[in-house]
Amino acid sequence: MTNFEFLKEKDQYKSFSSACLEAEKSLQISPATTAILSRRALELAVKWTYSFDEGLKLPYDDRLSALIHEQTFRDIIDDGLFPLLRYIVKLGNVAVHTNSNISREEAITSLRNLHEFVSWIDYCYSVEHTAKAFNEEVLLTGSETRKRKEEYQDLFEKLSAKDRKLEDMIAENEKLRKQVTETRIHNQQEKDYDFKVDKISEYETRKRYIDVDLKLAGWTFDKDILIEYKVTGMPNAKGVGYVDYVLFGDNGKPLALIEAKRTSVSVNQGKQQAKLYADCLEAMHGQRPIIFLTNGFESRVWDDTEYPDRKVSGVYSKPDLIKLVERRQLKRSLQNIEIKDDITNRVYQKEAIVNVCEAFESKQREALLVMATGSGKTRVSISIVDVLVRHNWVKNVLFLADRKELVRQAKNSFNNLVPSLSLCNLLDDKESPELSRVVFSTYQTMMNAIDGTKREDGKTLFTPGHFDLIIIDESHRSIYKKYRAIFDYFDSLLVGLTATPKDEIDFNTYEIFGLESGNPTYAYELEQAIKEKYLVDYRTIESVSKFMEDGIYYDDLSEEEKQMYEETFDEEETFSDYISGSALNEWLFNNHTVDHVLNELMEKGIKVAGGDRIGKTIIFAKNAKHAEHIVDRFNHLYPHYSGKFCQQVDYRSFLRCIIFWCMNKK
Repeated sequence: MTNFEFLKEKDQYKSFSSACLEAEKSLQISPATTAILSRRALELAVKWTYSFDEGLKLPYDDRLSALIHEQTFRDIIDDGLFPLLRYIVKLGNVAVHTNSNISREEAITSLRNLHEFVSWIDYCYSVEHTAKAFNEEVLLTGSETRKRKEEYQDLFEKLSAKDRKLEDMIAENEKLRKQVTETRIHNQQEKDYDFKVDKISEYETRKRYIDVDLKLAGWTFDKDILIEYKVTGMPNAKGVGYVDYVLFGDNGKPLALIEAKRTSVSVNQGKQQAKLYADCLEAMHGQRPIIFLTNGFESRVWDDTEYPDRKVSGVYSKPDLIKLVERRQLKRSLQNIEIKDDITNRVYQKEAIVNVCEAFESKQREALLVMATGSGKTRVSISIVDVLVRHNWVKNVLFLADRKELVRQAKNSFNNLVPSLSLCNLLDDKESPELSRVVFSTYQTMMNAIDGTKREDGKTLFTPGHFDLIIIDESHRSIYKKYRAIFDYFDSLLVGLTATPKDEIDFNTYEIFGLESGNPTYAYELEQAIKEKYLVDYRTIESVSKFMEDGIYYDDLSEEEKQMYEETFDEEETFSDYISGSALNEWLFNNHTVDHVLNELMEKGIKVAGGDRIGKTIIFAKNAKHAEHIVDRFNHLYPHYSGKFCQQVDYRSFLRCIIFWCMNKK
């Protein structure tokens, strides 16, 4: 007997059914093997949904973590399923990336969660739902012995090497996607949806979900974690209480306590009790611990000497907690700050820095700066880091940008202006993020690094509390829509930089920064920068061609042109005596028109190098085909210049534009 018997009966699930069966069977080998194979089976099952369901959009990456965090996927699964999937992923990561032991109970929980998800697939995508309740009695018994971490890593890599590209799977299933999607929509909307996720007790929550988070954060049970820790001084008849978990530093003082509730109960139900426990621990040990409230699915952190409680993705590591506790004594007020003129010396730049510091001083954790391109956003961010570091507000900083070139430029600017800080470009394998105070990365690289980057001792480096400040270069909606998981994972101060006019920023971006729509922390927009003569306004030169302006009249053409016209429109249904300029714009992009525009540019464009050559120039094309045509003509007409494409420009209005840069002479 097997819990996944129902999958064997349905051919449509063959891409992941055998992996589910193998995961269950592997329990006789070791719990760690089961954890890895359950994660593998989940990955195949999730990819199946993407390959068959038209309602799902591919995220930035086809790795499992990215797939389950994609919003369209979150929208269709049952609310209670997401934390179950995260547990499978986390336990698999513990097995592959750490030396921590994995218990049989934890492995069974992973199998149970896998069964929940594939049962949901069966419920939604099958004509007849046949999955039965999970039965632990049919599970095999085997060894609890854990192999070396390297052996599990090798197993994981061998399994992953077999993966097909998700795009290929989607293309292969194109004919069935509409039908399968309609089945899911019918099952979810047109019949009584009664799929229910199993609830587990408080004890099971604590021992399975929370323990996995603690292992991932590098904690060791019976060494720096004590369970059911007895405290005295509680306001009850016996004067004692028992804290679910207490996390200790190497000096024997409590760094944090964890108050656990069962998964079906709000974490806030334990808030007052946790505060009383913190009071007792402070009286007993002379140090007030940081409080974590969790039900296994949701976690909140509460340093009641600093901030109100807030949602976090998991428990902090020991180094992160030590950093927070020590900062209580070390950090200084951000009032009357000194701003270094060699970094930022303009009045508006100093105003932006002061506004951010005032926001942080007033217990806000997010700030959004709206500053025109060319007004020095990067310099402002460097000054903010410099001030916060000197006042002991931050130690580790993450600078995020959407392109490799912007990452390199930002790092160079930091290196020139604050050379005392150790820096790391995460895109460069030769640099060490563990030894660096400021890490620079693209969003996708950071997403992939969260699970994969380790400290020298093998423990996870980028824990939820690792970064004290994250700077987001060019903050806009697509960043949060696509990479919001980064900001959900890290618990840090947040500074967003954007050149988008404040009235054009979408509501969701303001919401991310805890601000009212239209009210950033500070704004210095283009019109003001031009008025104060820090920037100059742009000028436009219009150039038109007769054909593109007036269209083509057959009777006005020369005999040679009429012949070309007839050859072009030789079919009766396409021939017309007149073609409008707008119609020509839709499909025609001839050499004459392109050459005319390029000649106008070279004649009237802004010149540099004493007028010997054209300055940096952007030409926006209607689409990629037109852009390729422009570049071909440009290289033909002006071979002494070089050009290249860039897929993304200003997110405000040019997301779909291909741009062509006239760069330096060859």
